[in-house]
Amino acid sequence: MQNQRPDRIRKLLADLVAFDTVSDRSNLPLIDYIERYLGSLGVSGQRIVDETGQKSSLWVTVGPEDKPGLVLSGHTDVVPVAGQDWSRNPFELVERNGRLYGRGTTDMKGFVAVCLAMVPEMLAADLKTPINLAISYDEEIGCVGVRPMLREIARKPIKPLGCFVGEPTQMQVIIGHKGKHGVRATFRGLARHSSIAPDGVNAIEHAADLITEIRRRAALLAADAERDSLYDVPHSTLLTSIVHGGAALNIVPDSCVMEFECRGIGIAESREVTDAIIAWAKAEIEPAMRKRHPECGIDFEEILDYPALDTAADAPIVTLAKQLAGRNDHAKVAFGTEASLFVSMADVPSVVVGPGAIAQAHTPDEFVEMSQLEACGDFVARLIAHCAK
Repeated sequence: MQNQRPDRIRKLLADLVAFDTVSDRSNLPLIDYIERYLGSLGVSGQRIVDETGQKSSLWVTVGPEDKPGLVLSGHTDVVPVAGQDWSRNPFELVERNGRLYGRGTTDMKGFVAVCLAMVPEMLAADLKTPINLAISYDEEIGCVGVRPMLREIARKPIKPLGCFVGEPTQMQVIIGHKGKHGVRATFRGLARHSSIAPDGVNAIEHAADLITEIRRRAALLAADAERDSLYDVPHSTLLTSIVHGGAALNIVPDSCVMEFECRGIGIAESREVTDAIIAWAKAEIEPAMRKRHPECGIDFEEILDYPALDTAADAPIVTLAKQLAGRNDHAKVAFGTEASLFVSMADVPSVVVGPGAIAQAHTPDEFVEMSQLEACGDFVARLIAHCAK
């Protein structure tokens, strides 16, 4: 069965890549496929369907259902290919020189394919500890789809022992990542002809005041905030990333929309930083706008929110992950994952470890090396042996 493993992984990955599961589309055809595959092996799962009925997560248990298990977690959605210069069809798997090309091969259908390919080996083992597959949707737009599934997990009488989230880390064990809170601010000004500009309320200029304050606070975070040398950027970061406003050169702009984010080291630091900025704007900018005209002001909207992950280096899930990966090192990464939500929403200790390099994620001609998928297969094989003890 082990000799057939690479071919199973290739076949499953080719099938998964062929589904266009960009986040603005339904993932149900892919979920249907996974259920048919698992059904052919005598395994069933629990769907957690979203409120639109167009997307679903899948929770699968292999082994005894009355005992706490270990979770392998991955998402089914991928980022768009529009505007990218692909040299091949992004939804058709192509293998060349040990690399498997296609959208999602690294992020993160490669990991999902490995997990599915290992189900026959899970079934062949006499598992004393169950292995759960947690397959989600809409991770790429804010870790959306895993949340209903985690609420279901949190309600179950038996809580998982731990979780391995298979985002691309080149099979290095990741014990921490920054949290993120994203905010959209809409400035409501008052339009006037630019020849009588003082009679208007310039939404862009008031937005500029907020942008300047964000930049000032970002500099403070870089200079004075808590640092963690395990991160490539060892401090929390803050920036304005999008600004839209104005209609014409000769019109005082009555609207400006800007988006800003904080990626924080502390568990809840991202939200704490952005909440403080919002409070400052409401106290310092909005009163000046309303003094000019009572209908002017600022509307704030949360775009995205997930906490940081900070698993202790000596936690049992970290020790186990290192044993399964066959390496003793660990690290932290700046990009976010669903792992922190497993911790915060379901109290499941979690690490991130998966095949492929994050540098390949979201790129044209995305690829994963077959050697990485095989290393991931070895990881899961050791997990199976561990759970059969």
